[in-house]
Amino acid sequence: MDDTIGPPGLSQEALDRTLKQAEDAIAWLRETAAEHALPLLDVPAKDDDFEAIAATADWLRDGTDHVVVLGTGGSSLGGQALAQVAGWHLPGIPAAKPELHFLDNLDPLTLDAALAALPLDKTKFLSVSKSGGTGETLIQTTVAIEALKAADLAVADHMRGLSEPIEEGGKNALRTLLGEYDATVDEHVLGLGGRYAALSNVGLVPAALMGLDPKAVREGAAAVLQPALDGASPRDYAPAVGASVAVALARTNRAPVNVLMAYSDRLERFTRWWVQLWAESLGKRGRGMTPVAAVGPVDQHSQLQLYLDGPNDKLVTFVMVKCAGKGARFSQAQADAVGFDAAGRTVGDFVWSQQRATADTLVKGTRLVRRITLETVDAKAIGALMMHFMLETILAAKLLRVDAFDQPAVEEGKVLAKEYLAKVKAG
Repeated sequence: MDDTIGPPGLSQEALDRTLKQAEDAIAWLRETAAEHALPLLDVPAKDDDFEAIAATADWLRDGTDHVVVLGTGGSSLGGQALAQVAGWHLPGIPAAKPELHFLDNLDPLTLDAALAALPLDKTKFLSVSKSGGTGETLIQTTVAIEALKAADLAVADHMRGLSEPIEEGGKNALRTLLGEYDATVDEHVLGLGGRYAALSNVGLVPAALMGLDPKAVREGAAAVLQPALDGASPRDYAPAVGASVAVALARTNRAPVNVLMAYSDRLERFTRWWVQLWAESLGKRGRGMTPVAAVGPVDQHSQLQLYLDGPNDKLVTFVMVKCAGKGARFSQAQADAVGFDAAGRTVGDFVWSQQRATADTLVKGTRLVRRITLETVDAKAIGALMMHFMLETILAAKLLRVDAFDQPAVEEGKVLAKEYLAKVKAG
């Protein structure tokens, strides 16, 4: 705000004007929820699928050393973000059993190498596609099926799907493909877009596999959603304030770039999930803000110089974690060795100091900063964060007058890719 950092900041008048416009957006949320017209808004209160989520997680881990999730974009990133909170893909930490793998980017060399390296008799696959027609996922699935058959393994014993049910007269290539082998296909919530599906079985099956409590995730999400349903004013509702700040700054071209910097290894995949959510939901009709993911403290060494001394065109949101008192404690000899006044203090004390110092340094440099502070990173916290940013994105889309739930520009690329493939000389 300009009363903190001076003229480069956002004026209270501009924010108030945008918050006023957000009243209609929140009213739309309430009406939509009351009519059950947006599946996302029903998911936090949903409890009739926990047994099925647990059953799928149990099937995947039974007699298995490796579980591979096949899917791209929202069919994968939400699961990655949730699984990481429970300990998946943390640097330097040995993987838990069964080892969880996400093949989300279609790369011919990686796919071949993965299938060659995995002990297929001790591996199970979960193929995820909302529509059942995602080209990359279908390719991955067919290649994995052929590898299982070549190893003389029954596909239904090693592969399961997750996709929308087929409506009358509709098609679902994934269901058709897996149906040929009598493989089970779980039901994707009908009409729930991939990038908004993290709180459904799409994200909660990998989370449960890693030991994260699906019920606690949804409790965190419900706590964020409920004030909007209860009639909260935009200025008292964090997702509406966040959306209004981002849009008000974008309208004046003050912050065409939005950075999300989380100070926890357990939130690294969360920042990547947010990039897709923000970019694909808002980047339409010449509008939107460019998302950038960052993790601290490591990205202080790769990005902070730009944020402090480069173009002043970024809104930097810090997700700070209260880690003071956590981790190893320094002796006097260790403190002398590292050259800090750190005797008696912990590694967490140092990181907590870094977080606050980095944010304050940006503020002193008249940079645009927002802070979100977590007591801890757990199931409730990640559920709350995900719901906050999904609602912030939807409300921002309303303010920008774009559809948060489609991706028309991407569809053209899919059509062209199929045309170009048809022209490639076989063999």
